[in-house]
This record gives sequence, C-alpha cells and structure tokens, in this order.
Amino acid sequence: MPTLAELAKMFDHSLLQPQLTDDDLDRGLAVAAEYGVASVCIKPYAVRRAAKLLAGTAVAASTVIGFPHGGHLTRVKVFESEQAIADGATELDMVVNVGKVLSGEWNFVADDVRAVVEVAHRGGAKVKVIFENAYLKDEHKRELCRVCGEVRADWVKTSTGYAETGATIEDLKLMRECSPPWVQVKAAGGVRTFEKLMEVRAIGVTRVGATATKTILDDAKAKLAAG
Repeated sequence: MPTLAELAKMFDHSLLQPQLTDDDLDRGLAVAAEYGVASVCIKPYAVRRAAKLLAGTAVAASTVIGFPHGGHLTRVKVFESEQAIADGATELDMVVNVGKVLSGEWNFVADDVRAVVEVAHRGGAKVKVIFENAYLKDEHKRELCRVCGEVRADWVKTSTGYAETGATIEDLKLMRECSPPWVQVKAAGGVRTFEKLMEVRAIGVTRVGATATKTILDDAKAKLAAG
C-alpha cells in the first residue's frame, strides 16, 4: 500500500477554471503546499506568483500551453513555453492541435509537440502532452503515443478536463500500452475518489490532474489509517 506522501506526489492540483480569482488561486496554492502535491497547474498569468509562493516547498509550478484547444500557432506555443519557464514553471501541459490530429497531419503534429518539448527541455522543464481523447478515435490515441515517444515528451495526458469526457480506464490502459517506458501517463478529468486514484495507479498512471485534491487526499488519509 502506498503512503499518503506517495499518493500526494501523484497530484497536479488544477487551478485553471476560468472563474477563479487571484484570492482563489492563492488559497489553492496554500492547499497544494499543505498537502505536498507534485505541482500546481495554474493559469499562465499567475505562474510567477505561484513560483514565488511555492519557493521553499517541494511543489512545482506548472502551467498550460496552447490551452484549451491546441489551435495556437506553434511559434506561439513556443513563446508561451519560454515565458512560462522564465516565470518559474518547471512543468508544461501542452494541448495538441486537435484539428490536425483529426486531419491525420502527423508531421505537423509531431513538429508542434517537438518544438515545445525542445524549448522546455533546454529550460529544464518537463512536458505533458494533452490529447483531448473525447474527440479522438483509438487510432489517433495510438499514433499520438508513438509521436510523443519519438519526440521525447515526458507524459501523455488524457484531457484538459473541459471536454465532454475526461480520463477513462480504457484510454489510460491504451496510453500506457502504446507509450514507450520513458513516457509517463497522466489522467485528467474524472479522478475524484480515493478508489479511482488507486485504480488508475494500478494501471501505471503516475500523475492525475484534479480540482478535488483535498477531498481525495483527506479520504486517502482516513482509509490508509484504517488499514
């Protein structure tokens, strides 16, 4: 059985909802620091403040690139990545160009992801590539896993959390099976209970994006203590 600290390090505490105020973001950062999660995934404009407030903790500042639909020009995604790293982000969650994926323009998709991965790795940051599986067929997901392995992305990620569906067990299994060992898997959207967290962990998921971080980890603490 994992420890509570190990489970906490699976979490990217998500602070991306459009209605969140600066005070909401500060409260979210305090929760992340208290629980010792892996990172806070925060709106790009707030990365500098997040990095400052998280300094001295083991919680990383992370943010989104090309969010939420992936339709930005590649050079804009690169600029976003450079700015985020300059502001203190050490993890970047980038959205693929969903329309190009559905069009089968795999060279474009690979170049788009590669550009962000290269600038991130040069800056000491890691990249999670968001597929948005709600819009994709299994063959798209398989090819995206291949592309992400080829360009040395650090994670493949199910979704933004803002489409019709998020992480499913079937998709997580497919993504783990189709990704090379050096690419990890992140579940986003749908992991809201301790039981679901343990289920995706058993598949090989190493990160989850969640807004219900506190609720899940409080439940985990109680259930781990109960044996």
